[in-house]
Amino acid sequence: MARPNDEVAALFQEYADLISITGGEAFRARVYEKAARAIGGYHADVSTLDAKGLTEIPNVGKSIAEKVVEYIGTGRVSAVEELRAKIPAGVRRLTAIPALGPKKALVVYEELGISSIDELADAIHEERLRDLKGFGPRTEENILHGIALLKSAGDRVRLDVATDLAEDVVAVLSGVRGCRRCAYAGSLRRGRETIGDIDVLAAAEKSGPLMRAFTELPYVTEVIARGETKTSIRTGKGLAVDLRVVPPDSWGAALQYFTGSKAHNIRTRNLAVHQGLKLSEYGLFDVESGEKVVSETEEEVYARLGLPWIPPPLREDRGEIEAGLRGELPELVEERDIVGDLHTHTDLTDGLAPLEEMVAAAAERGYAYYAITDHGPNLYMQQMTDERMLAQRERVRELDRAHGKPGMRLLHGAELNIDPDGAVDWPKEFLAGFDLCVASVHSHFNQGRKALTRRLVRACENPYVNIIGHPTTRLIGKRPGLDVDLDEFFAACARTGTALEINAHPDRLDLSDEHILWAGRHGTKFAVDSDAHSVIHLANMRYGVGTAQRGRLTKDDVINTWSLTRLRRFLRKGRGTV
Repeated sequence: MARPNDEVAALFQEYADLISITGGEAFRARVYEKAARAIGGYHADVSTLDAKGLTEIPNVGKSIAEKVVEYIGTGRVSAVEELRAKIPAGVRRLTAIPALGPKKALVVYEELGISSIDELADAIHEERLRDLKGFGPRTEENILHGIALLKSAGDRVRLDVATDLAEDVVAVLSGVRGCRRCAYAGSLRRGRETIGDIDVLAAAEKSGPLMRAFTELPYVTEVIARGETKTSIRTGKGLAVDLRVVPPDSWGAALQYFTGSKAHNIRTRNLAVHQGLKLSEYGLFDVESGEKVVSETEEEVYARLGLPWIPPPLREDRGEIEAGLRGELPELVEERDIVGDLHTHTDLTDGLAPLEEMVAAAAERGYAYYAITDHGPNLYMQQMTDERMLAQRERVRELDRAHGKPGMRLLHGAELNIDPDGAVDWPKEFLAGFDLCVASVHSHFNQGRKALTRRLVRACENPYVNIIGHPTTRLIGKRPGLDVDLDEFFAACARTGTALEINAHPDRLDLSDEHILWAGRHGTKFAVDSDAHSVIHLANMRYGVGTAQRGRLTKDDVINTWSLTRLRRFLRKGRGTV
């Protein structure tokens, strides 16, 4: 289930939007935005803290702490409720549209009386927005794109939210007497970036105890359907969960079937048909005799069809069947292969934890190396200076000496801002002092296609830029990716020896799996990074690795699986030998 921290963070982000919509002070809105980020990334459960303990969280003062206590105690915050009452629900919904935002939502409501997404789309098609200040054809196009993005997301949730819930359900059911096996399946097991509902599979001789425990979970708000083999519930967050119980000897066939995808299953069933077999969730059967051939493990099912076991992230009918028949399935990168994190932040800029805490947490993960990459000065809100960055570098060197061999080695880097013309923070003389540089686009997302492409290519051509961070800048369900000539961009990365990041934060997963496949055809290398802004964000690496798997990446494709010696050679980027 969602952490209380995440619930409070979402509430305060909504409060910040409501302040903006109602014409409140911009400073006050930013205060709650910062508090939302700080609480969402805080390591301790806020529901266990009192008001004094809450004020130890960065950007959380007495007034905000009191609101957190109020929410934990009552499930609501009166100040938020008061602002909600002033604005129609439809207008609040408008703020979720990428490219619109609270200020423009307020304008279209006050000037045109628009209070729903459909009304807004109609107004754009009728060209009624063009007389409003700050609106024009390009704005209308961006809003329509945002509406399409929002509708495509529907009721789907982020991968991490679904994973937390599914793992809790599986843990509870695995402890029920008589449960032989239990796991989640479906699109969640395949690692899709958003999840519509959760499929949980269990193996037991008797289904009754499992179904009873399932419907009695504390977050169940509705039992949608109840049966001997399948029960469906809805949770407090609106997410539906289906439980299917199968006999223990059908486990493998059922896990393969309910993992999907539909297209992958059609291909495996067709393979079965051509061999005189029938494949279902209960097993692989001989058509003539009706005899069950295999069913207990997925490996047995695939082997009988003439295939190796196919990892779930690949089961999308994107060539994995053909590769399996040829014996050419890749050996996918695993989370245990990741030996370092190359993009992380501290409280020197917009992180929430001091350098020492981030380093200690990374060491606990068993990394061989770890990079600190706080923002450069061109992202002005972070107020970075040469002196502050050099002071951090000295402290990083001290900590590196303290950890020393054979412990984790520390790399001092920076996340540079790619300016509209493709330039980055600092001259080459200063950049030469970093162990590595990540460069990212943080603004001016709506430049034309040619300008954006030139911007990214120029950044790749900078000899001190090693990794392009969150390359398309997308936020899942919130902001579309940049309109870029991806072939030219990816080719430039391969040509210049610049790695593309797979940003593991669940609201980014940028590059996406499809873009990874695309970039891989150009021969690019990748870095799977957490982009951690707090200690708990380091654990997001699992989601980045899952996305890398969906993009068919191996250890050799991912630079932070390499030894430090090999990595350092790559980071030199043609500037000479180590």
